[in-house]
Amino acid sequence: MPLLSGQLLQLPLPDANHRALLPPRACAGAGASPVPSSSCSPSSSSPLRLRRCSNSSPRTALRVVSPETPTTVDTEADATAGAQADNGRWAEFATRVSGEWDGFGAEFTAAGDPVELPENVVPEAFREWGVQVFDWQTQCPTLADPAAPCALHYRLVRLLPTVGCEADAATVHTSHQRHASSAAAFAYAAAGSYVAAWPKGPAPVLEVEHCVVRPDGGGEVRVRVVQTVALGKETRLRGLKVFSEQWYGPFRNGEQLGGCAVKETAFAAGEKLDVSEVLGQWESRDAAAARFSDELDPETGKFAELSPAEPGKVLRDADGVVTLPKQLWSVFKEHGDGEFLLSAKSEPDNKIDTVLRNGRG
Repeated sequence: MPLLSGQLLQLPLPDANHRALLPPRACAGAGASPVPSSSCSPSSSSPLRLRRCSNSSPRTALRVVSPETPTTVDTEADATAGAQADNGRWAEFATRVSGEWDGFGAEFTAAGDPVELPENVVPEAFREWGVQVFDWQTQCPTLADPAAPCALHYRLVRLLPTVGCEADAATVHTSHQRHASSAAAFAYAAAGSYVAAWPKGPAPVLEVEHCVVRPDGGGEVRVRVVQTVALGKETRLRGLKVFSEQWYGPFRNGEQLGGCAVKETAFAAGEKLDVSEVLGQWESRDAAAARFSDELDPETGKFAELSPAEPGKVLRDADGVVTLPKQLWSVFKEHGDGEFLLSAKSEPDNKIDTVLRNGRG
């Protein structure tokens, strides 16, 4: 089973040639376009209730909690205190990650080109207007139990694109549920970010999901970059999925659609990040890591909290770099001996490096 052997979350400090430019905040609905829009919610015979225009529910801004460096436990009391601290950080993560996350998602080729939605799901009006549709409107209701470390599940819902912006409901195209217990490895941070490696069968394929909360979004905006990796004699990147999401309320299992309360918009056809913004030397001013071992318990050992790691510098070249819209980029590199590196960047100040071991032989 492929295993996440090291996970590094870096906050790089760009040099003079790499300005940290935050992407523009997506804003919906300021002016109705005469061209049909896939961001609108349709009426249907299988509806979801639409949440009318309003501000999202108040939510406490994220507070990053830096876990203490692990030390040798000398007494039973120390062990108990450590376990309570670990549970407390999981509880904070569970609070941050739980809720209704609505937005848009799109698939990209290994070269970073957007994949158009299947013709059978696109309304005729789009084709009449000559509009290509690349984005799904999505929901991702997520629930984690603060009292039960490692108990987390979410449901990814893709909604059919429709014409018109005043519909009262949306039609579910697909609904796929995931439980953290099915991950090969799961690393989390108290602030709500995480990395998960999801095996996909029957072919030897691994999906590596990087979820990073936007630091200036008050804990209510995040990006998930999912890298699909084909394992075997030759490990290769098969494609990418990107989800740009906003938290708009407590967990309701997707029974209500955020509608215009969610400010996310379609993005797949947008301008890609210039590769020159990626290349060069990057310096991390903060770092965290989680490491896993084949010797750990097969159930609980695949979960780990991100803990402090040594900041460092990295010289980034163009090998394996794929640039994407929304100031995002992805890296896939083989390191030899069955190891490969995947990087995903969700903001100029947030980058996740994930080192995986293929586990052959």
